[in-house]
Amino acid sequence: MRLRDRDDVNLMLIALTCALLMVLPLVTTFDDLLTAWAMQLGANNPLQAIVPAESRMVVSLLGLAGIRAATSGSHLVVWDSAGSMHTLFISWNCIGWQSLILFGVSLVTGLRGGHTLEARVQVVCIGLAATVLLNLLRVSAVAAIAATIGVAPAVFFHDYGGTIVFVGFLFAFWTFAQRWILVVQTPELEVTV
Repeated sequence: MRLRDRDDVNLMLIALTCALLMVLPLVTTFDDLLTAWAMQLGANNPLQAIVPAESRMVVSLLGLAGIRAATSGSHLVVWDSAGSMHTLFISWNCIGWQSLILFGVSLVTGLRGGHTLEARVQVVCIGLAATVLLNLLRVSAVAAIAATIGVAPAVFFHDYGGTIVFVGFLFAFWTFAQRWILVVQTPELEVTV
């Protein structure tokens, strides 16, 4: 990858980060309003159908961390060390569709240039898988914070921390992709003796 292409990706990520941080409180408020409207209109049903499967995966991750959890549909229950139960509702708006959109936007800039089709496909596949895994870890972190620290810090992390973590992931991902996958192949010089 050319140095200019790397700079373009990094500048785009910095601009995206600045924009997200400036409008984060507005986005959080708007997301809550959008969620309520979509649920009333039933527009959330296709994405909400994904939530039970994601909830089961989150319960498995929490179990690996030693946190007792259970799920029923869109509801996730975690127990704290005192045995108190905390019920969390996972809506369609929490499953990470915003992260997929941000990743897609980063692909537009990150895949510019003369990269092979194979390299582009690898970047897309690895990025999608990592984004889905990160979203599972983000939801698991929210539930773990609710079980260990409390519900208010979990809500704060849900509303703000997840976005910051995802932007950090984008920087790390594109650094990895630029260094190991999107490497510019320099033509080999023939040496005649």
